Amino acid sequence: MAKFPTFPTLFDDVLQVSLSDLKKWGYLKPEQFNSGTITWSSNGQKTAAIGIAVNTRSESPYLELDYTHNGQPVNYRVQLVTVPANIGKGSVWYFLCPHTSRRCRILYSVGAKFLHRSAYPGCMYESQTYSQKNRKLFRFYEKVFNSDKLYEQLYSKHFRRTYAGKPTKRFLKLMQKIGESERIS
Repeated sequence: MAKFPTFPTLFDDVLQVSLSDLKKWGYLKPEQFNSGTITWSSNGQKTAAIGIAVNTRSESPYLELDYTHNGQPVNYRVQLVTVPANIGKGSVWYFLCPHTSRRCRILYSVGAKFLHRSAYPGCMYESQTYSQKNRKLFRFYEKVFNSDKLYEQLYSKHFRRTYAGKPTKRFLKLMQKIGESERIS
């Protein structure tokens, strides 16, 4: 007998705030207060916008989110914490989820607030909804159709092929994937 479909909410389809994006946009520079707007769009149409303010000057740095959800104004702060980087130089920023108190790099908005993914037990990533057969097919076709992307990576401006005269692990892995895609096609 077939299993009844659940149609879970997908993390890929909801709004998300990412620390890598905030860093790319210049919000996480030390000892500063910065504010702006994040907008999301789909097919060229604006779907959502929120006002943000990032304060890295205070003793407890934070990200303040200001938006409306179903006509109700929502305004709250998400604490930011830093952890020393593994390589011993610098530090890594994390959100501290207001609901679960977990460190995370991406906050998802399934309900009224942006929270860590563990705060939404019924949600999944799109790849988790595929059957085992579909996952095998996707892996096979990915090798065939992604060869252009592999070559783009190989010939990108700052790609390092060698370090101290030895090929890098990234270069070797990329060459292995290119070889697999050429054998298939």
